[in-house]
Amino acid sequence: MVREEFEKLVEEALAEIPEKFRSLMDNVAIVVEDRARPERGQEIGIRQNEVLLGLYEGVPQTQRGPHYSLVPPDKITIFQNTIEEIGGTNAGIRELVKDTVWHEIAHHFGSDERRVRKAEVRRRHHSA
Repeated sequence: MVREEFEKLVEEALAEIPEKFRSLMDNVAIVVEDRARPERGQEIGIRQNEVLLGLYEGVPQTQRGPHYSLVPPDKITIFQNTIEEIGGTNAGIRELVKDTVWHEIAHHFGSDERRVRKAEVRRRHHSA
């Protein structure tokens, strides 16, 4: 898939985030890269058998205090090639992009990995 098509999927996934959350997103940039550098997974502590589909880097909103200003934007990176390899079909890729965007935005709002995964299960259950 060409980058522009993939970026469109990311935009569509972002548009599906409820407005009450989208309107609260602050100082965050969403970018697409081919894949994570191998050492990046080690740096953030993912296990050998896990795959990095997206990455949140920044100061979660729950940790921003009154002196939070003049800082670079948080960065959410979505890894295109990895998602395409795992997603396989266009429908699979679209769903994986959506899940990854939601996952990383939850980190932006301060959710840790355990809490994000619980929320993902609830969201999938309600949409089924």
